[in-house]
Amino acid sequence: MKNVTLVLATILLAGCGSITPQYDTRFGDAVRQARMAQTLNPNAGTTPVAVGTLDGRTAREASDRYQETYKAPPPVVNVINIGGSLRGQ
Repeated sequence: MKNVTLVLATILLAGCGSITPQYDTRFGDAVRQARMAQTLNPNAGTTPVAVGTLDGRTAREASDRYQETYKAPPPVVNVINIGGSLRGQ
């Protein structure tokens, strides 16, 4: 009975061990790489110069266009039938 208990305890403790240390060291790398690829200026908080600034006229027109979308939203497009007919032909 002692040997059976010892074997069962060994088997149960083996399940607690990590068998993928090489995967765990790289966990989250894809997310970090994607975030860095999408960041325009990683040092934006440390530099006083704004990146990608617009001149006044362009910024005003963009803001006006943005505001107009709330007053008169664009028409809804029906996209039910993309790539084929409804009859299956």
